[in-house]
Amino acid sequence: MRPLTATALGTFGLGAGALAWSVLEAETMFTLRHVRLPVLPRGSAPVRVLQVSDLHLVPRQLRKIAWVQRLAALEPDLVISSGDNLASVDAVPSALAAYGDLLSFPGVFVLGSNDYFAPKPKNPARYLLPSGGRKRIVGARLPVGDLVRGFVAAGWSDLTNARTTLKVGSHLLEFVGVDDPHIKRDRYSAVAGAPDPTATLTVGLVHAPYRRVLDAMTLDGCSLIVAGHTHGGQLRVPGFGALVTNCDLPRQQASGLSRWGASYLHVSAGLGTSPYTPFRFACRPEATLMTLEPVA
Repeated sequence: MRPLTATALGTFGLGAGALAWSVLEAETMFTLRHVRLPVLPRGSAPVRVLQVSDLHLVPRQLRKIAWVQRLAALEPDLVISSGDNLASVDAVPSALAAYGDLLSFPGVFVLGSNDYFAPKPKNPARYLLPSGGRKRIVGARLPVGDLVRGFVAAGWSDLTNARTTLKVGSHLLEFVGVDDPHIKRDRYSAVAGAPDPTATLTVGLVHAPYRRVLDAMTLDGCSLIVAGHTHGGQLRVPGFGALVTNCDLPRQQASGLSRWGASYLHVSAGLGTSPYTPFRFACRPEATLMTLEPVA
């Protein structure tokens, strides 16, 4: 066997260093992103909305649990949970503990596939295929009912293929939500319709931002659509961005604020990963504080 050349050793060292950094980034580098959206009528009081998404929690992740708990100090007017909270069958108590005092604020939520099914080991390269890895490999059923009961007991609104209005500060906000399109549980026909004329704003909520749902929400007049699922691409190349979105959303919109037709679209890069692919690169785990402001 030929000895490794200096170039080969350098390449190996660079790769090992990048992998170590990506694990460190995923497990410790939590960040709060701030976004401002001019979607309220002139003269309105602003609304501060905290989005928490894609925890993919297992009970041993004490650092992540403590970081999410501290978000309650922001005292948001509203909390939005956009799904994929769980990554193991014993994670519900830890997930509810992570939300902690956030459950005392008004909140709405939808579910993701990893609230229903545990992740399973699989080749991470599947996500780089043209299909984006959309063929699901699902694991054991998770106790999603316990999670839902915990949220509802705190007064949060379940938007699983549901529509509701909620008084937030001085505003009446309307919410339109669907179950996770990634596993084809969305039933938009059950919630379709024009905005409530008495509401200040209509907000769409979905875990995985598939085009069919985004198009329907935009056509129905949702001024803002909020989603998660993509992990911001999870692996991002500086100067290029996300490699994939794991759905049919364009990769340029894998995270952050953009436009979808007449609507604003906000996609959270989320706070977690599958425990079998515990790495991120150039894509820090995040929660987002959105300030809804009056139009100029």
